[in-house]
Amino acid sequence: MKDISIIKKTGATFTPSKLANYLSNKLIDYYGDLSNKIVLDPACGDGSLLISIAEQTGSNVEKLIGFDTNKEYVTQTKKNLEEIGISNYEIGNEDFLEISNKQNNLFSSNSLSEYADIIIANPPYVRTQNLGREKSRQIAKNFNLTGKVDLYYPFLIGMTNVLKKGGILGVITSNRYLTTKSGSDIRKFLLDNYDILEVIDLGDSQLFDAAVLPAILIGRKKTSKTQLQSTCKFVKIYEIHNSSKKATNMVSSVYDILSNNTTGIYWVGGKVFDYTTGILTYSSNKTDVWKMTKETESKFIDVIHKNTYCHICDKFKVRVGIKSCADNVFLNPNLNGDVSSEQELFKPMISRENIQRWSCDSSSLMKVLYPHYDKGGSRCVYDIDKYPITKEYLLKHKEQLEGRSYLISAGRKWYEMWVPQNPALWKFPKIVFPDISVEAQFAYDESGAIVNGNCYWIEAKNDTEKDLLLLIQGIANSELMSTYHDLCFNNKLYSGRRRYLSQYVEKYPIPNPNSDYSKNIIRIVEDLNAAKDVNCCSALIQKLNENVRLAFGVTD
Repeated sequence: MKDISIIKKTGATFTPSKLANYLSNKLIDYYGDLSNKIVLDPACGDGSLLISIAEQTGSNVEKLIGFDTNKEYVTQTKKNLEEIGISNYEIGNEDFLEISNKQNNLFSSNSLSEYADIIIANPPYVRTQNLGREKSRQIAKNFNLTGKVDLYYPFLIGMTNVLKKGGILGVITSNRYLTTKSGSDIRKFLLDNYDILEVIDLGDSQLFDAAVLPAILIGRKKTSKTQLQSTCKFVKIYEIHNSSKKATNMVSSVYDILSNNTTGIYWVGGKVFDYTTGILTYSSNKTDVWKMTKETESKFIDVIHKNTYCHICDKFKVRVGIKSCADNVFLNPNLNGDVSSEQELFKPMISRENIQRWSCDSSSLMKVLYPHYDKGGSRCVYDIDKYPITKEYLLKHKEQLEGRSYLISAGRKWYEMWVPQNPALWKFPKIVFPDISVEAQFAYDESGAIVNGNCYWIEAKNDTEKDLLLLIQGIANSELMSTYHDLCFNNKLYSGRRRYLSQYVEKYPIPNPNSDYSKNIIRIVEDLNAAKDVNCCSALIQKLNENVRLAFGVTD
């Protein structure tokens, strides 16, 4: 039995045998005969990936090499290999990330420099900062990484260091790097070093117990950095939630879908999955997101781009809500005494749970202790000596608040918000949307409420901007934009939830705001925002979706 505390700390997630067989068969198909070849798993866990390779090849490989930092896992791997008659292995209780940078000998014979013919891996899923400050810094230094990165980033670099030119890499990781801003460096690294053969986004198919949505990348290490990237196949599979799409294929498991390898809608034990195959497209900028769209989807995107007047980022800044890094202190504070004379420090706040598709539920807004105010357009901090009840409350939490060393080192007061935003902007009309939701929920607000850090917001400073803001709200809440979002950003979580990060929303297209269709959209949105019961507005919503499609020239 795996120790749950170890799994949470290290990100260890063992690979089920069916998934291991799926990946190993893929690698064998791409590589060919593995006789007298060396296969490496740098984070072998219980050895399932190495066992699968050995079983699929009839144990003809020269050597199976594995590493793991957990001694019990290493012992289990050796036992599992021996039980199926495998003796040509070397399994080390060592940290691959440490030894992959050393130019010494591996065990007794092989050079660390490009010794593996095939690497098959399911490295840990954990942010490096969760490993502790010193460990995180050392990894960043060794692998020339900056910012907050996942542990599989240095694993990808380390694996590349020891893989032979022309060798094959097959790795299961989180799918986040495919589409997120933080994954830009690793996307460029992979395109610089590999001829990408196939990307398989396993989405929310839940093939194994991982906290992230997994993806498989298969690549052949380039023999030259000047080698151009060839065409790459992609596969993606996601569960369909609340869709009009009907399943036309019934299978017993997700593996049957993967084996069938045919685009379609599949029924699997009460769940419906959309399985898509196609050609992965890259931008000339290697850091751009990787788009996985079939031909009809690409044409849909092209039509929208052809009729795009500008993007949200050309007209507005998409802002994140406030972040305190001490929510237990600032949100709904429990103060003793009558604070009516200190009310200017306490503001209503819109949070994820208050947002509906068109408007905010103002009846249930929480209060936030917001120690900032506007003075001539500049952000200032209240002097808490003038607010004795609030000061007494904050002093009770001073140790915790001063523990936010990043705030103190920035020369700010110990009771400030970490990300307070500009207090001068709250008074303007704005649209607010949660960072995670199943459906688009872009709500209009002109109450002046503050926005929580689990949401984003866009404000309009004048009437012209307000009209454009309403147009954006209508576009963002439309069926067309939900489809566009999924195709261009492809960043879903479990249970059909989407990520609405600023890096995505700021790239939303806007049609010509002076067209009749755009003017219709603005009027419809005004009616929807004013409606007491949006559930009774199906005709309006249908009219909105029709005008959005026509504004972008989408006629089918």
